[in-house]
Amino acid sequence: MDISQRVSSIKQELAAKSDEKAKGAVRKFIPTSQDVYGVRLPLLNQIAKEHREGGFELAEALWKSGAFEEKLLAAKLLGSSCKRDPDRALTLAKKFSAQITDWAVCDTLGMQGVKGIALKKQTELFAWSNKLVKSKNLWERRLALVLLTHFVKDKDSRAQIDETLARVRGDKEHYVKKAVEWLQRMMER
Repeated sequence: MDISQRVSSIKQELAAKSDEKAKGAVRKFIPTSQDVYGVRLPLLNQIAKEHREGGFELAEALWKSGAFEEKLLAAKLLGSSCKRDPDRALTLAKKFSAQITDWAVCDTLGMQGVKGIALKKQTELFAWSNKLVKSKNLWERRLALVLLTHFVKDKDSRAQIDETLARVRGDKEHYVKKAVEWLQRMMER
């Protein structure tokens, strides 16, 4: 099955598994989400698992499709492929980051999308985080913080994380403020 066939198959499956209650829940808890099918997370995880071999190409094609669940799947597929080519994974994550429109996709990309390469690409992730934290885009600022969650247990990374947190502590955006609080709580554990 080629990539366009896979995307078509996934879209059909998402439409078939759409649920009005799930759609309502997404709209309530992720109000900035766009083009929502209404597919529950366990079903999305199953779809991601079934299409893992689609790799980077499928992740990119799904991201371009643009629906909420398609972007979540793209981030999950990126995470399952990232160890094969860490540089390509990082390049795609950076490309995706400018098109984030909600906290769920942001957090999935930052936590699952690069998890497998976080330690290997720690220097690059800190550099990217330091760049994102200055962005005018609130989702990029949030992503800057989410990326750092991979390093909170590393005592040698604490000073760098504190520096990044200091840059956004006064941020007025709700979703950035929540990420600051979340990262601070993680640091206190």
